[in-house]
Amino acid sequence: MDKKKKIAEMIRVNHAGERGAIKIYEGQLKALQLFNKDIELQNTIKDMRDHEFEHLNFFENEIVERKIRPTAFLPLWDVLGTVLGFGTVLLGKKATTLCTSAVEEVIGEHYGQQIDILSKEIKEEKVLKEKFVKFRNDELEHKNTAENLGANNDGVYFILDSIIKNCSKIAINISKKY
Repeated sequence: MDKKKKIAEMIRVNHAGERGAIKIYEGQLKALQLFNKDIELQNTIKDMRDHEFEHLNFFENEIVERKIRPTAFLPLWDVLGTVLGFGTVLLGKKATTLCTSAVEEVIGEHYGQQIDILSKEIKEEKVLKEKFVKFRNDELEHKNTAENLGANNDGVYFILDSIIKNCSKIAINISKKY
């Protein structure tokens, strides 16, 4: 695959991922406002969502400037992200924080793979690489925050963790191409 196609693929999938993360956080916030009222958790999720807006804005600009087609699956990812966020809050704080931890772990790994490609194969994309490094660090910070709030995959939570991670990986692979 040529460099231009690799870059387009990276930007398309990262755009989808950042938008998906926002939808997850928005679903969580809506459920917290309706049912849980955990103000500390709401504020933490709002902060993480705001980081995602910074990331999304960058990728939206890149899509326009580089004339890259976004994934055709954005409407589906919006719905699924919102449902995932809302649903995990209904399962409790541990499931809510586990959702963040699982998604951010997958995204952090994904950014790491892209950073490797930019370091080894597409060295001229220095600004893009710098942004990916910053965004990966933000995602890993969100993961750590979620773990500090109680996220772990003990017991039956292992199943939820596996489902969320595998679905995230599937969404990544689909969004790269379509």
